[in-house]
Amino acid sequence: MMTRDASGDGPLRAEPEPRYFVADGLIGVTTRRLYVRTLRGMALWLGAPPAVAACLGCLKARRAMHGVERWWARRVVRHLGIRLEIAGLEHIAPDARYIVAPLLEGFADILALLHLPLQLRFAARDELFGWRFLARYLCAAGRLRVSPEQGSRGYRRLRQAATSVFAAEESLVIFPQGTILGIETEFAPGAFALARATQRPLLPIALTGSHLVWEHPFSPRLRYDQRISMCVLPPMLPEVFCDQDLNVIRQEVQRSLKAVALGGQMAPPRRFVPERDGYWEGYAYGIDPAFPALAEQVARYRRAHHHAHIAVALA
Repeated sequence: MMTRDASGDGPLRAEPEPRYFVADGLIGVTTRRLYVRTLRGMALWLGAPPAVAACLGCLKARRAMHGVERWWARRVVRHLGIRLEIAGLEHIAPDARYIVAPLLEGFADILALLHLPLQLRFAARDELFGWRFLARYLCAAGRLRVSPEQGSRGYRRLRQAATSVFAAEESLVIFPQGTILGIETEFAPGAFALARATQRPLLPIALTGSHLVWEHPFSPRLRYDQRISMCVLPPMLPEVFCDQDLNVIRQEVQRSLKAVALGGQMAPPRRFVPERDGYWEGYAYGIDPAFPALAEQVARYRRAHHHAHIAVALA
């Protein structure tokens, strides 16, 4: 089958469809050899290490839990054959407590971020807490539940929960896009408002290429030997949030991160193609005005869809 790569802008190339599936069909690979490799990796790395980390979390041994998580991430990266490129670590003060604001592409983002020299607590979408094999770990590890569709109510819950993160001398990871649709999606204001409210520095991180490792939820395809790039930008200090308008800061960080991601030095980022990915009705996301054609396409679809709902209601 002739397909484009998952970035959406690569050349047409032949890529076989997955034929072998594991985890109730959530993960698919193309050959029997990769199927065996995947089963072996799942047995080694999705069993005992997360369970140990979860137990340490329940025992409030958080520093030890973070150590296990970082060790686990390095072993999974090695198993998957990921070529992880990291730049900008000199911008991190290991004893600081940041609001970490990375670009978002997929589940493999976590593997890259766990290579940072920080104790990280992640904010995760509420729907992930409904995954049977993931919910126990998320709760035990103290992951913060976020609900972007709840707007200001969701932000207030996040702000209340963030206090415990910084009290534990951890940094909080918030993905400003809130969706893995693609680089064109707009940053939400929550991470920046939280940086102002908590007076914590914000650490922007460009992160690309992870969408090609596992394509969920767009497809079950798992790929080995992929390239992931991560570039840490200089942090924005608390006094910046006092002196400047939050919307200006949000736009500046968004522009800077995406310029790095699209600059040609990093792995190609994921691109949002509604004809391929769908429009994800019911999910809160916007399109960055820097991509006006796509913004108009999504707005046009939403207007038509809204009018269709009204027509059905009046019928």
